[in-house]
Amino acid sequence: MTTAINMPEFLQGGWRECQFEYFRDGVEICRLVRGEPELALLRYQPGAEVPAHIHEGLETILVLEGSQSDENGLYETGALVTNPQGTVHSVQSQEGCVILIQWAKPVKILE
Repeated sequence: MTTAINMPEFLQGGWRECQFEYFRDGVEICRLVRGEPELALLRYQPGAEVPAHIHEGLETILVLEGSQSDENGLYETGALVTNPQGTVHSVQSQEGCVILIQWAKPVKILE
């Protein structure tokens, strides 16, 4: 099944109309494309964290609002971040954020 998104409208706030559901403590998800790869929106509450995890495939993130950080830096609105297969990081969002994220394969939490 083909999924089409009007990107100019989406990036100008159209994503705010999406329906989110629980993903993990402090983080909600709106799944846009399910499977491998998966495309979703993640909405982090202020102070939310995702523990250390390994990427079993390429992960690509576009920060739509707010900011998030990991061991490599702070990523603010408009940042495009890639995490190649085999990389490990943990994620925090002090102010809260919304990201567009694509996983080639699911990540593996290392706790």
